[in-house]
Amino acid sequence: MSAYFATLSDGLEEAGIFQPCLLLDLDRLDRNIALAKERLDPGLAVRLVDKSLACLPLLSHIGKALGTNRFMTFHPPISAAVLKAFPDADLLYGKPMPVHAARAALVKGGADWSRVCWLIDTQERLAEYGALADELGAELRIAFEIDVGLHRGGFASPEALSQALKLLPAHKRLHCEGVMAYEAHAPHIPDLFGGAAKALAKASEQATAFIACLGADQRRILNIGGSKTALLHHRSAANEVSMGSAFVLPSDFDTPGLEGFQPAAFIATPILKVVEPMLPGPPAVTRLLQALGRFPRRGCFLYGGKWMAEPVFPEGMRANGLLGLSSNQQFMGLPAGATAKPGDYAFLRPTQSEAVLQQFGSIAVFSGGRIADRWPALPMA
Repeated sequence: MSAYFATLSDGLEEAGIFQPCLLLDLDRLDRNIALAKERLDPGLAVRLVDKSLACLPLLSHIGKALGTNRFMTFHPPISAAVLKAFPDADLLYGKPMPVHAARAALVKGGADWSRVCWLIDTQERLAEYGALADELGAELRIAFEIDVGLHRGGFASPEALSQALKLLPAHKRLHCEGVMAYEAHAPHIPDLFGGAAKALAKASEQATAFIACLGADQRRILNIGGSKTALLHHRSAANEVSMGSAFVLPSDFDTPGLEGFQPAAFIATPILKVVEPMLPGPPAVTRLLQALGRFPRRGCFLYGGKWMAEPVFPEGMRANGLLGLSSNQQFMGLPAGATAKPGDYAFLRPTQSEAVLQQFGSIAVFSGGRIADRWPALPMA
């Protein structure tokens, strides 16, 4: 591990990057893409999750490698950017948008919103979107959110979906494209309650029952899965799965469905100071807490901090609750024998990719032992 991070450090120094940055290991990313292609059921297409890969060159790189133009989207400004960047992109909303947010996007224009499929989770929202389509004189594509065990909303039973479908003819400008199911709960079901495999099988069975309610012309999008489960679906009634974070593997995605994938994104930041730390107050308090193992005898302060990330290098580096977190100079404890010095780089592994990839403005792309490119991340707003 030390040799790997030393290589990353050399690349950052050679590129003149001496401030916090998001580093993407392109070679690891490509190996993760290859694993996904190898394990993906041949009957399933991939829909890339834009919030988890919020960088247009990154989305383009993965999309080309997988041969997909499908995106799952969550935020109108990012949706608009994706629509403009990819003229053949097909977008599916991964959460129901407030009807006023949909109206604002459609009225503003600037992108081809006809390539967007809006998500409907209740009869009330169906009526709202029907009224919106009539108000704007627009044809709107919709898909229904279905609940296959996560219980985060959506139609709770095939019967409830059937009732909504019966209301659809009253909304002449709405066109049903299919359904979206999400079973992020499955990998976390304990063995006491049947375990992950049983939960996944049940979710797939439930999705099949929902799909049976659709007409033959309402099955273009039969979406299921997320990064943790997409590669576990085989012989499914669905025709596509959603994936995003898996390709860069933040630590929240260390799950059995992604064995062999490698972390490909890191926060890199210079070490400002290496210290023999002391707490404010009487020195005896510090010595007592150190003797009890509650406070380190060696530590450092980082350039920046308080990220959604876990330290991975220098080895043994840890946050310490007694000094708390700081987004300016984060204190980190070090092992007593640590050789880190000011100017060295520390590395943290994001716990998630959404939002984190966007925090640094651009992404330093590492490949072949050097920083090969800088990719602009999509803005938060």
